[in-house]
Amino acid sequence: MSTSISSTTQGRGGWLARPSHHLWLEKEGQRLLYFYRASRHPAGGFAALDERGELPHDAQPDTMITARMVHCYSLAEMRGEPGAAVLVEHGLTALAGPLHDSEYGGWYGGLPKGEADDGKQAYIQVFVALAASSAWQAGHSSARPLLEKVIATIEDHFWSEEEGSLRESFSRDWQQEEAYRGANSNMHGTEAFLQLADVLESPLWRHRALAVADKIIHQHARANRYRIIEHFDRKWQPWREYHRDTPKDQFRPYGATPGHAFEWARLLLHLEAGLKREGETPPDWLLGDARALFQKACELGWDVDGEPGLIYTHDWDDQPVVHERLHWPVAEASAAAAALWRRTGDAEYERWYRKCWDTIDQFMIDREHGSWWQELDRQNRPSDELWSGKPDLYHAYQATLLPRLPLAPTMARAIAEEAP
Repeated sequence: MSTSISSTTQGRGGWLARPSHHLWLEKEGQRLLYFYRASRHPAGGFAALDERGELPHDAQPDTMITARMVHCYSLAEMRGEPGAAVLVEHGLTALAGPLHDSEYGGWYGGLPKGEADDGKQAYIQVFVALAASSAWQAGHSSARPLLEKVIATIEDHFWSEEEGSLRESFSRDWQQEEAYRGANSNMHGTEAFLQLADVLESPLWRHRALAVADKIIHQHARANRYRIIEHFDRKWQPWREYHRDTPKDQFRPYGATPGHAFEWARLLLHLEAGLKREGETPPDWLLGDARALFQKACELGWDVDGEPGLIYTHDWDDQPVVHERLHWPVAEASAAAAALWRRTGDAEYERWYRKCWDTIDQFMIDREHGSWWQELDRQNRPSDELWSGKPDLYHAYQATLLPRLPLAPTMARAIAEEAP
């Protein structure tokens, strides 16, 4: 009698097909939501928590954090999380009030400090758009004027039809523009545009997302062997040496960031699925580029410096630069693996999905104080070289939701449509 075991009987469908894994994701998402309730700031909006989940005495409301909290708790509200609606309204009030420039329009990065510090960044505006569209989808009438204002700000100042992308930043009065173009702000612009297309039922925003993806990924990254170029000059010429002397910059690090390759891979698949859902024919390169980005990020980012885990950045010779392991790249890798598995059925992506969550479980999750460590050093010990405390719910919470949602429509609309 043969004792061989058919490979087809081994974990058919994998974790992503198992209700027990979905339950694990649900519990982890609820744990994260509970932890970040403490980031509500008494002066309005939300602020960064310390590693124990407490507001430091000098904490200040932050626009990016506030927008991300509004987005996440809007999703949670639609999924039946008691208390989430109150937090959404708290964030919306701050975004419509002290975090908004009532004189010149647009949103500050935090409470205004003075003319030199109060410039307007595309990165901030697109997160406000994401927050407003999620809150509007969740049924908050107060989100509608906010959504209209941020769309007008993007249209009037940031979107360049000629460039097919977002401009980066301006002075507070819009008179001076930074001579820089960034892939990061345009990546999150792509995320926001895809959701605007679904929530507003406006294909214009999806076509804009396609234009951005074509420029940054299909033109520049593909020509660079799928190592994403993050920094450009005003004419979209690659700026490869940008921040070489300050490689640990929080938002504009030198070199390539594998975490963004994972994030872009997922966004390309959402874009492809969104076009198909609306009866349009997506370009073939969306899937091909998504697969290539994922493969290159795994090759150059995972376990490349003698220790397990995903490095933060590497240079143009493919050598590690910043060895710290941040939480968000692993969260994005897990979501990208899930998306690619859903799109292709290739079991290799399911194996990567498991590797990501095993890494998160072993190193990232802080079971004593809550949430995830935001940063680990090269030996996978808690670190604060780039980030201190635990300011970010957004990446980790989305990682618990995305594997359970379709590729299209985008998250807020998908959750709204699945409600009974």
